[in-house]
Amino acid sequence: MGVLNVTPDSFSDGGLYQSVEQAVDRVGVMIDEGVDIIDIGGESTRPGSIPPTPNEELDRVLPILEAVRTHFDIPISIDTSTPEVMRAALRCKISMINDVRALQRSGAVEAIGDEALVVLMHMLGTPQTMQVNPRYTDVVKDVWTFLSNRISAVETAGVAKNRLILDPGFGFGKTLAQNLQLIQELPKFLSLGCPVMVGLSRKSSIRQLATDLIAGSVAGALASVSLGAKIVRVHDVGATVSALSVWRELGVSKLGAV
Repeated sequence: MGVLNVTPDSFSDGGLYQSVEQAVDRVGVMIDEGVDIIDIGGESTRPGSIPPTPNEELDRVLPILEAVRTHFDIPISIDTSTPEVMRAALRCKISMINDVRALQRSGAVEAIGDEALVVLMHMLGTPQTMQVNPRYTDVVKDVWTFLSNRISAVETAGVAKNRLILDPGFGFGKTLAQNLQLIQELPKFLSLGCPVMVGLSRKSSIRQLATDLIAGSVAGALASVSLGAKIVRVHDVGATVSALSVWRELGVSKLGAV
């Protein structure tokens, strides 16, 4: 999954792809590099960010979403928690809704329609507060329980489980140690019966561990796939696709102990 943030303030690429022309050019590059799905987002969820209004988010997302749909035949995900944006994006025939708030906003479950896949992500608190001394009784158990409860809640609301994808929410209210523990124990989340998506690309944990941000992000993607992730959400599509291609050709099923 290739990231296309159409925001002025995202932590890694804010302001780079706000115009239709810039966004379309970037999608073309990612397609050439081997991307499978484009994730378009109009709300920065970096620590301390202020959420846009629904109208602001729509104004950022819709022109670019429509242009990408017009120019390319590629599955599109919309990265949003806002019901109004979900409904508008579904009219553009998107394939996936990627919700960092796991459909907890009022009206979100009703807005997702009947066909698109849905990513349910764990976040501790809000973007404004999530990195202020995040604490857990047991980070893996706590995140597992949250995701299990969200599966049950949306199933009860009539959403088929085979539409759901889970994201432990790396960097969303987690310390470096907590993020590492979640990666090391990623197979536990597979027991919930849904595919798992991982978004480690350029996160602060990678910045703390690696002097080369791209190499560190690619290493995180490889480790995640080796431990069962079905989707990796990345900024550096070409580097990640190349690394995964070599890894698969080598026939390595595991990267070894993490």
